[in-house]
Amino acid sequence: MGPADLPQLLAGAADVVPEDGLEHKLALGRPLRVKLGLDPTAADVTLGWAVVLRKLRQFQDLGHVAVLIVGDFTARVGDPSGKGETRPRLEKDVVQAYADRLLEQFWRILDRDRTEVRYNSEWLEPLGMEDVLRLTASTTVARMLERDDFAKRYAQGRPISVMEFLYPLLQGMDSVATQADVELGGTDQRFNLLVGRDLQRDHDQEPQVALTMPLLVGTDGVQKMSQSLDNYIGISEGPDEMFGKLVRVSDDLIPEYRRLVLDFFADPEESERVAAGLADGTRDPWREKRRIGREVVDLYHGAGAGQEAEARFDAVHREHEIPQDVPEVEIPPGSLRRGRVWLPRLLADTGLASSNAQARRLIGQGGVRIDGGTVDDPDLELDPAELIGKVLQVGRRKFLRLR
Repeated sequence: MGPADLPQLLAGAADVVPEDGLEHKLALGRPLRVKLGLDPTAADVTLGWAVVLRKLRQFQDLGHVAVLIVGDFTARVGDPSGKGETRPRLEKDVVQAYADRLLEQFWRILDRDRTEVRYNSEWLEPLGMEDVLRLTASTTVARMLERDDFAKRYAQGRPISVMEFLYPLLQGMDSVATQADVELGGTDQRFNLLVGRDLQRDHDQEPQVALTMPLLVGTDGVQKMSQSLDNYIGISEGPDEMFGKLVRVSDDLIPEYRRLVLDFFADPEESERVAAGLADGTRDPWREKRRIGREVVDLYHGAGAGQEAEARFDAVHREHEIPQDVPEVEIPPGSLRRGRVWLPRLLADTGLASSNAQARRLIGQGGVRIDGGTVDDPDLELDPAELIGKVLQVGRRKFLRLR
C-alpha cells in the first residue's frame, strides 16, 4: 500500500485531479477512503457501471477502504449529468426497490466484507432550509453553467431546474460526510467530483482526488451504455444473452471493450496488442469478439461458462438448432383469454417480452417463433393443448419450452 501501486491504480483512468494528487495521497501510508456514489435509478448493473466498480475493487484489493454511496436521496433529485432534459423525479419506494436489487449485483464485483455501504439519505434528508441556503451560497450560477450539459441547454433555451443545480452540491456533501480521500466516477461526473473538492475545503477537510474512468459505448456503437437507451449488457444477464450481445458489438469497439471491460484490471497492454493486430490484419475481429464474449461470461458466471455459452450460440446460430437445455415453464393462467392463449400476453407473462405492446411489436418484426416457425399474427390465439411441449423463441437467444 503506497506509491508503488500508482501505475496499477491509474491504469484505464481518463483523468486525475489534481494530476499528482493520487501519488500524494498514497504517500500518506494509510488506507485511503475511496468513494463511489451510484444512484439506484434502474434495475441492472451494466458493463458500463462495472468499469468504475472494478476500479473501486482494485483500490479495495490493495488495502484501501471502499466507500459505496447508495444515492437513495440524490436518486430522487435526479443527476443531470449528460442529460438534455430535466429528468422526472422517482418516488422513494421505487428508488428503494432498485437499491435492493442493485446491491446484490454489486457483490459480483466488490468484496462485501470490505465495503462500507452508506445511504446518503442519512445526512441529506435531515438538512433544513437554513442548511440548504448555506449550501447554495457555496457556489454561483456562473460556476454551474461551466458544466457542458448545463451550458448547452441554457444556450438552446431548454429548461434547467434549480433542483438540478442542487445535485452537484448534494453529491459533494456525500464526500464531506464520508471524508473521502478519493472519489471515482465516469467522465460525465467530473464536474460533480470537483464540486466535492470545493465543499470539502469549505468544511476544513483535505480535498479528495477526483479520478474518472472513460464511459463505455453501448451496443449501438454510438451513445454511452444506458438502460434507458436499451443499448446495455447487464452483469446479471444470463451467459447466453451476455455472449450473444458481446459478439454483435461493432468491430471498431473491440479494443475499447477489451480495455475497459477486461484488460485495465488484468493486462492493460492486451487491448493495445489487439488494436494493433486488428489494424494490420493479423487478428480476426470475429475471433476477438468471441474471445471477449467468453472472457466476460467467465468473469461474471464462473470459469468455463463462456465456452459453454459459445457452444450453445453456435448450435443455435450456425446449425440453426434449438438448444437442448431450454428452460420449461407452465402456461400462466393469466395468458388465457376466453379459454385460449393470447400470444402477446403469453410472451409478457413468461418474461420473453416486457409488455403486451412490446410482444406485439416483436411479432410484427418477425422476431417470434414457435418450434422454429415464424409467427406473423400479433393477435394470435391458440388452444393451450397446441402449445404443450412447444418451444417459444424470441430473437436469437431467448427460448422457453411450454408445459
